[in-house]
Amino acid sequence: MPLDYNVLLYYGYARVENAEQFRSDHHKQCVSFGLLGRIIVASEGINGTVSGTRKACQQYVDYVKSDLRFESVAFKTTPCTGHAFSKLHVRLKPEIVHAGLPHLYPQGKAGQYVTPKELIQMKDDPNVVLLDARSRYEHRLGRFRGAVTLDIGHFREFPDRVADLAPYKEKHIVTYCTGGVKCEKASAYLLQKGFKNVYQLKGGIVQYGLDTDGRDFEGACYVFDERMHIPINRYNPTTVSKCWVCRAACNRMVNCANPSCNVHIPLCLHCGDALEGACSKTCCQHPRKRRYDGTGRYGRQLRGYNPYQALRGRTS
Repeated sequence: MPLDYNVLLYYGYARVENAEQFRSDHHKQCVSFGLLGRIIVASEGINGTVSGTRKACQQYVDYVKSDLRFESVAFKTTPCTGHAFSKLHVRLKPEIVHAGLPHLYPQGKAGQYVTPKELIQMKDDPNVVLLDARSRYEHRLGRFRGAVTLDIGHFREFPDRVADLAPYKEKHIVTYCTGGVKCEKASAYLLQKGFKNVYQLKGGIVQYGLDTDGRDFEGACYVFDERMHIPINRYNPTTVSKCWVCRAACNRMVNCANPSCNVHIPLCLHCGDALEGACSKTCCQHPRKRRYDGTGRYGRQLRGYNPYQALRGRTS
């Protein structure tokens, strides 16, 4: 199938004085371009993933960059065969990524950027530690070889686990995440807590895959859209995750067919067919179990969805 659509992943930290008005205006523009996706607006900036035709995505990039506060925003662009979302949501939140640190504004306080190509040169240095700032279900699907991972279910738990990093305090720590937004606050928080040599991978895993051959990234990269994961490594690809049920090597990510569970797990084709897309026999027998079509991806039910609805004051 032709790759006529793009997915844009981006963020930008900048002071937004009237965030609610900004959110409303931004929503209108996205509707006019025919974009779908999830965008978070806060007084500290903007963070989003959207999909649309190549033309629509370029219009959106031009629109965002026309605002001097966001003219330097870096867009990570990956091609796809159609929309990666079913709806458009532009929401107002306290932070553009939920860290529980709304007081920590990272501009000028975060770790020094390391480009993907610079990371290739430094990642095997024994004095360098790669720190995965993502949640466990993300890094279990894929991560950099030898990276330090944290057993957290949500990024907001990151501050509580910094004490676990004490053994690496004298090392050069390079934080990384999907697109870079989490590492802005993660690296800033580490510096605030007394870590001296803190860096962050510019553009995250996605940019690393776009700019390099993805070497030594093991597995696949979890993404927050209906694709659920994307390949990164074209040099020495491996599979590190295991099927939730049979434990066979598997990087095929699905949502449990039981909407009350909806856990995101690796599930091989055989177990997916046997359990009809569910993560367990219990979920397979749930009365609300969704119809499994072999993909394990369930777009949100539109239920009369109107992209203009949020313009009438709804923010979440």
